[in-house]
This record gives sequence, structure tokens and C-alpha cells, in this order.
Amino acid sequence: MTEPAVIHCDQFLAHPPAKVWRALTEPELHARWWAAGDVRPVVGHRFTLDMGKWGQQPCEVLEVQPERLLRYSFAEGTLDNTITWRLVPEGTGTRLFLEQAGIDLDSPLGRSALEGMSRGWPGILRHLDTVLPTFADA
Repeated sequence: MTEPAVIHCDQFLAHPPAKVWRALTEPELHARWWAAGDVRPVVGHRFTLDMGKWGQQPCEVLEVQPERLLRYSFAEGTLDNTITWRLVPEGTGTRLFLEQAGIDLDSPLGRSALEGMSRGWPGILRHLDTVLPTFADA
């Protein structure tokens, strides 16, 4: 059995952690930069993300540290991995770290996800950087 793969990515965002946190945890904002879904920062909360041509992906919130960390299971029953968002204050902005862990390289779907998301995540995070200025401050 091959060791599960992990994708790491990070992006500096010129916005405070509170604003970045809202983008990760408020469904209407989340849909504007990545995927529609009823994400909420509540451990045990189950939701789906609409991944377009990849379908509805079931998720469950596993860990929450407000404005610091959000971890949830992703694509339960197919990819069965986890996504972790970690927010670190950096100057007047935030360094957002992403980890997608547990990708099964023994599965064709897992290998495809690793290839696609390794290329896709940097663009998604750059897109977040472009839409954050359009979000009203809380």
C-alpha cells in the first residue's frame, strides 16, 4: 500500500484573519471564490460542496479554532480525505495555508485528484485573493 499523498499550498492575503475566516466559513462568500455549500464553523456540521462537474461532495467539520484553523473531511465515500485551512497573521494580512491530506495513490480517482488539485489549488487561492476586496468588512 502506497503512503497517502498530501497537497500543501499557501497564499499571502492582504486582509486580516477575520475577513479571511469569513471567506472560509460563510456559505455565500465561500461560493464566490470556490464552491457553493453550507459550510459552517461548527464541529460535527455536515455539508456538501458543489464541485460542478465533479458533483456534490459530502463533508464534515472535524476541527475549528476561530480565525486560526478549519479542518473538514472532504468527498466522503469517494476520495475520503481532509482539507485543513490554517490562518496565520502576517504583518497587516494573513498567510493562508492549505493542506489536503489522505489522498489514496492506490486509487485511480486519488491519483487523478492529486494531479488535478496540485495544479488547481494555487489558482483557487489566487482567485480568493482577487475576490476578498469585494467582501464587506464585518
